[in-house]
Amino acid sequence: MTTASLDKEPQQIAAMFDGVAKRYDLTNTIISMGQDRFWRRETRRALGLNPGERVLDLGAGTGVSTADLAKSGAYVVGVDLSIGMLRVGQAKRPEVPLLGGDALKLPFADETFDAATISLALRNIADSDAALREMARVTKPGGRLLVCEFSHPVWVPFRTAYIGYLMRALPKVARGVASNPDAYVYLAESIRAWPDQKGLAARIQNNGWRKVAWRNLSGGVVALHRGIRI
Repeated sequence: MTTASLDKEPQQIAAMFDGVAKRYDLTNTIISMGQDRFWRRETRRALGLNPGERVLDLGAGTGVSTADLAKSGAYVVGVDLSIGMLRVGQAKRPEVPLLGGDALKLPFADETFDAATISLALRNIADSDAALREMARVTKPGGRLLVCEFSHPVWVPFRTAYIGYLMRALPKVARGVASNPDAYVYLAESIRAWPDQKGLAARIQNNGWRKVAWRNLSGGVVALHRGIRI
């Protein structure tokens, strides 16, 4: 995080997400104009999961991403710090394994998973570098990483319009649909402050992963970064 307004403690972040949990999935779909479903599908495809593989879905929230990944036949465990999000997820999706856990101290042994992924949540972790290293710790050597995260649109006119939407329109839209619209002001600021595609790739490369590459989705609004566990 690069601004004082984004300097929040993990407990504050968790409480913020607790406050938006009830309508979080619906709000995301409305704000992204339905693109969130496309991003989840492409994340699953990019991971190339196989039946029987063990997968960590970090920052899983209500488990909507965890359930989507499980369509591959893999065994997927969702982990999140927000107990409010997990409770909503367990009520909606009782069949999905969801655990409370800190991204900086995951409750798993070394080399537990064949793959690890985090969607639209890495930028909300106080120390994203440490989180990448912790994901590497619990992933088997040669295992895969997939980070789906907001990024920087590559076409300058679109990027300018997108930033304007984030900072002005998104909070207004959130007031109409979200249970805690003020949280979306923080989320918009966190997206604007996040590194671009190349910057995130370097961060991943420096924290336990190799063969890092990325692919833009929705014109670069979101990017999928892939890596292999060293």
